[in-house]
Amino acid sequence: MTMVIEVRLKHVKGADEKIKTSKYIILSPKEYKGTMNKLFQNNNPIYIEIGMGKGKFIINNALKYPNINFIGIEKYDSVIVRAVENLEDKEIPNLKLFRMDASNIEEIFDKEIDRIYLNFSDPWPKERHSKRRLTSDIFLKKYDNIFKNSKEIIMKTDNRHLFEYSLKSFTDYGYKIEDISLNLYEDEYPDNIATEYEEKFHSKGYPIYMVEVKK
Repeated sequence: MTMVIEVRLKHVKGADEKIKTSKYIILSPKEYKGTMNKLFQNNNPIYIEIGMGKGKFIINNALKYPNINFIGIEKYDSVIVRAVENLEDKEIPNLKLFRMDASNIEEIFDKEIDRIYLNFSDPWPKERHSKRRLTSDIFLKKYDNIFKNSKEIIMKTDNRHLFEYSLKSFTDYGYKIEDISLNLYEDEYPDNIATEYEEKFHSKGYPIYMVEVKK
């Protein structure tokens, strides 16, 4: 059984100012294309989450793994500002947030990303919209240009149709499945860090699908 949540984006009072003044938000990420290591002032691996939502996953990862640099990508001001609010009392030097559309990802990164997280991405259920899915071959080609060396994607979703589509898309594109779960919580992954959506879906009894692929 799958579940689709309609997200209604509401205007958040003071969102523009919070975004502009946050030390975590990079307003002009294009300036760092090909030199993201300068943004973090180190040469540690860089992991990105495309569609970070309110930031629970990326923030907790950055706290847990200080020797890895994390970048959260989110399209909507009304969502990313919630992550900014959650970061107000924290000092996390290995975390940055980019407000941008994933379709422009090649304009921001150039052969410098080590891992991509795709968590509960929009399933775009209508077939005519399939190319908008973040696991379509259109996006996989974009990712080719931003990975540093080997290519690694970890995906989680509650949507079985998107999961099945993504497995075929990954393997057709030459990715090898390294790990897979048809019910993440039954399989008991002790190091799993949940997203906000994941906690909601799991609490309602929906299975969480996960796959890790490499190329």
